[in-house]
Amino acid sequence: MSVVVAPSPILAVSGAVAGAPGSPDAAVAWHYGDPLGEQRAAVQRAAVVDRSHRFVLTITGAERLTWLHTISSQHIAALSDGQSAENLDLDLNGRVLNHFVLTELDNTVWIDTEGDRGPALLEFLRKMVFWADAKPAESEYTVLSLLGPKAAEVAAAVGVATLPGTYEAVPLPDGGFLRRMPWPTADSFDLLVPRDRLAEWWTRLTEAGAEPAGMWAFEALRVAAVRPRIGLDTDERTIPHEARWIGGVAEYGAVHLDKGCYRGQETVARVHNLGKPPRHLVLLHLDGSADERPATGDDLTAGGRTIGRLGTVIDHYELGPIALALVKRTVPADTALTAGTTAAAIDPDSVPRDDEPQAGRLAVDRPRGR
Repeated sequence: MSVVVAPSPILAVSGAVAGAPGSPDAAVAWHYGDPLGEQRAAVQRAAVVDRSHRFVLTITGAERLTWLHTISSQHIAALSDGQSAENLDLDLNGRVLNHFVLTELDNTVWIDTEGDRGPALLEFLRKMVFWADAKPAESEYTVLSLLGPKAAEVAAAVGVATLPGTYEAVPLPDGGFLRRMPWPTADSFDLLVPRDRLAEWWTRLTEAGAEPAGMWAFEALRVAAVRPRIGLDTDERTIPHEARWIGGVAEYGAVHLDKGCYRGQETVARVHNLGKPPRHLVLLHLDGSADERPATGDDLTAGGRTIGRLGTVIDHYELGPIALALVKRTVPADTALTAGTTAAAIDPDSVPRDDEPQAGRLAVDRPRGR
């Protein structure tokens, strides 16, 4: 399904430069004239990012949570009012189709996801309702993100006296809510506000002290935090274990390993109990002196052999050019790599530790005396 997201009205703000045509962020500002300074603001002070190209939908009805629990990867059946979670929609083979964030608030499940994938996700949810008391519908709300250690001061100025805990949400004055996220920084908040009041909320936040920051800043901090974005850092073969999405709400994951059946669960259980993922997500440092930068989707090679796929490529205000990549699990961290035509190195601290024996494998080996 091809979806064109309408340009954000915030692009009229002085200095706003839109994302590259054809990119996932073309409808919003990529930066406002100082991309590296905007990253510093998001880490050291307070910054607001226009993420209104996110698709927002709601689910109402008495069985909204228990129904969604049965068709998605996260354990959400007993989610309390004001609680949030990350979640996945998988295909029958356990490959990731959609990643989304959900919040239960005031008898409604709010879901936000990538703008180009939202309509297809909504269509799928509607088809899966059958006899359940659950009503998925498109919402006229949109997303702004508030980042930085001074977010509390900004939030207080717009009517939020106390910030919520991670994955918790509190109502905003005049509708919508503010939700704390565990990424891309230690002080990250999403505001879901009425779309027709987006410009008003932008003004309120900037007048309260939040500095404008583009998606370049958000993406650079996300990549540094080794958090994947579906469609950029994943491909049609990606399974949850490869992209660090395993874990319940408390582990900041999107796949709970001890819940009932859902589409794709067999693959998740098999990899967790008996196998290892064929690839894993790592952070790369790129050669900043190269004449050109590699692009998302380029092959990552070692000695001329393809060993991975390049994801998001970005310039970070401290780390320089960095990227995420799905790399074969057996490739040592000190392997000399090439991304496109650019030299690359795996950040060893980003390599997942998966050398613990799985419970299923131990159970199989025990009768054999191994």
